[in-house]
Amino acid sequence: MSSARIELEPGWLLSQKPYRETSELLEVLTLRHGRVGLVARGLRGPRARQRGIVGLFRPLLLSWLEKGELGTLTAVEADGPEMLLPGERLIHGWYLNELLLKLLQRHDPHPDLLADYIVAVRCLSSDPTAAAEAALRIFEKRLLDQLGYGLPLDASIDAQACFQFRPGQGFVRCAAGDRGALAGSSLLALQREELSTQTERDDARRLMRAALEPHVPRASLRTPGLLRELRALGART
Repeated sequence: MSSARIELEPGWLLSQKPYRETSELLEVLTLRHGRVGLVARGLRGPRARQRGIVGLFRPLLLSWLEKGELGTLTAVEADGPEMLLPGERLIHGWYLNELLLKLLQRHDPHPDLLADYIVAVRCLSSDPTAAAEAALRIFEKRLLDQLGYGLPLDASIDAQACFQFRPGQGFVRCAAGDRGALAGSSLLALQREELSTQTERDDARRLMRAALEPHVPRASLRTPGLLRELRALGART
C-alpha cells in the first residue's frame, strides 16, 4: 500500500480519544483532505511536547504520514490562539464538531466547509448571543448545501405565507396556526443568511432540526442532552 506525506496542512481538531497505551486517535477537519483520522503516538506520554498544542477550537498546522484509513501524526503546531467558548457556547461548539463527525466521510474534501466552520466558531467565541445563534443556523444550512442536501430556499417562497417543511417534498403551504408552521419571511431571511429577528432565528432552528433529522437523527447526538443538563443545573442554582 502506497503512502503519502502531508506537511503543514491547516486543520481543526474535532475529537480526540485514548488509543492504546499512550497514544490518541484524533479526528480533524482539514482544508484539502477533509475529515482525517490520525494516530498521535505518545501524545498522552509524560514527555509529550505536543500535548499542550492539540486542543479544540484552535487553528493547527498538521503533518502526517498517510497510509490507509488512519494516518500517523508526525508534527503539529498552533496556527493561532485558542478560541474560548464560554458557557453554553462551548456545547454549541461541540455540537458543530459532532455534526461534522456524523455527516462527513473521511478523505472527502470540502474546502469551503472549513472556512464556514471557522466563521461559526469565531462567532461563538466573540459575537453577541443573537449573532452566535444565527451563525449556528447558517452553518447547518451551508453544511447541508455542501453535502448535496440543500434546502429549496428560493424566490418562489411567498414572504407573506406560512409553510411546513416535509423531508423529501420540501416546503408546503399551510395555515399560520398549523403544527410546524414557518413564516415565509423567515425562510427568505435564512436564504439571505440574515436572521435579524428572534422569530426568524426560532423558525430557522426548527427548520434546520427537521432538515437534519433524516441525515443525523437528533437522538443520536450527545450535545442536545448536555445542553439540557446544563440549563437544568442553572435553573436549580
